[in-house]
Amino acid sequence: MERPAWAPPGIDISVPSVSRIYDYYLGGSHNFEVDRQAARRAMEFMPGLPKIMQANRAFMRRAVRHAVAEGVTQFLDIGSGIPTFGNVHEIARAASPEARVVYVDHDPVAVAHSQAVLGGDERTGVVAADLRKPQDILSSPEVRGLLDLDRPVALLLVAVLHFLEDTDEPYAAVAELRDALAPGSLLILTHASYEGIPLTKEEVGGTVGVYRDIRNPLVMRSGEEVRGFFDGFELLEPGLVPMPNWRPDRSEDTDDAEAQEDPYAFSGFGGVGRKA
Repeated sequence: MERPAWAPPGIDISVPSVSRIYDYYLGGSHNFEVDRQAARRAMEFMPGLPKIMQANRAFMRRAVRHAVAEGVTQFLDIGSGIPTFGNVHEIARAASPEARVVYVDHDPVAVAHSQAVLGGDERTGVVAADLRKPQDILSSPEVRGLLDLDRPVALLLVAVLHFLEDTDEPYAAVAELRDALAPGSLLILTHASYEGIPLTKEEVGGTVGVYRDIRNPLVMRSGEEVRGFFDGFELLEPGLVPMPNWRPDRSEDTDDAEAQEDPYAFSGFGGVGRKA
């Protein structure tokens, strides 16, 4: 298998990565054939997966704009993935040029590309760390140097918590991050669920099985279980809802407008909470 020139040294290009699979769903070019094969197998069971990812990105953009409108201009994006058009710093800067963003991921390809894209940008940082170890994130030089945790921060956990099993203690990880944030901080979150998918649970199980086979289990949680991540946060209107239903903007965002017409886009949940 030929190694692409952009692939960082030491990356095993024979092992699929969820961030590179996500990049493929979004039409990106920074994925390997092994990632494309896994994505195509998953799409055999859920052909609407790319539409779900587009709805996820559209939700994220709306939530970031809302954060800036509330005066929050610091962003901590954990599980940020491979840079694509419409990243957090681009959306935030369009509304507030002084916005600061720290991206966090444990995939070396995602980290390397983020560093390449953001090199020389003094108001952004990239951290190689895992959500399972919040203190590694919070104590990183990038977070300590760029973000003032005594002021409100928007914490993004977008399409990442469903890759943590219960044994990884995801609720404890979110609580540890929450406790480090100032009052007025926001939690921006999306999560996969069997609820809302226009397929039977057995059909969706085929996709879940693909992720299990590549050793990245996809945990489908109920709405009530997802709501548990907002403990200590006040859910903002309209609450925890299918992603296209969270403050839709029909006028500007192409992904947003298209998502509202596709039943797959209403799979899973999105919400924003404010720390009291």
